[in-house]
Amino acid sequence: MTFKEKICNSAKEMTSVYSLCMLAMLLALRVIVGIFANSTMAVFGNMLKISINFLPIAVAAILFGPMGAALVGGLGDILSFFINPSSGGAYFPGFTLNGILTGLILGIFLYKNNVSLKTVLISWTINVVFVEVLLSGYWLYFIYGMGSGTSFYVYLWTRLISEAIKFIPSVALILVVGKAVGRIKIKA
Repeated sequence: MTFKEKICNSAKEMTSVYSLCMLAMLLALRVIVGIFANSTMAVFGNMLKISINFLPIAVAAILFGPMGAALVGGLGDILSFFINPSSGGAYFPGFTLNGILTGLILGIFLYKNNVSLKTVLISWTINVVFVEVLLSGYWLYFIYGMGSGTSFYVYLWTRLISEAIKFIPSVALILVVGKAVGRIKIKA
């Protein structure tokens, strides 16, 4: 299935009441996980944020494709902030863009495919490199570093170390949950 076909099929899936209800539940789960299922640890002198808020986005990508997953990723970030604004500073639309891009990337690779180690590794690696390291590093530099004289490379290396630590557990979670969702979808 081509990229264009995946986008079109994904958009068509969002027209049914069942799909919209499932996406609403995944969005609610994304918001709850984004607020409550976070942990911050000091590693190598940096703060490492551990979260599983990518999991509802991955499930939406598997079930409803890039459009549904982008919706869950983007709206999940916005709603998480507005429901709990004290969680981490002012709202910044760059992180909403990250949620949308994560949904699109995962949806392109995991939608209508057999969830395998190869597809999860490829999709998550692309997401980590371009969204979590480069784009998030730039957003953090834009927010905190420009006026302080801190180099962009400091933020880039911090994001790289953080994502390297979380890479294998994240891939394993997406793979395990993706296989379970695939079995449930077949039975349903």
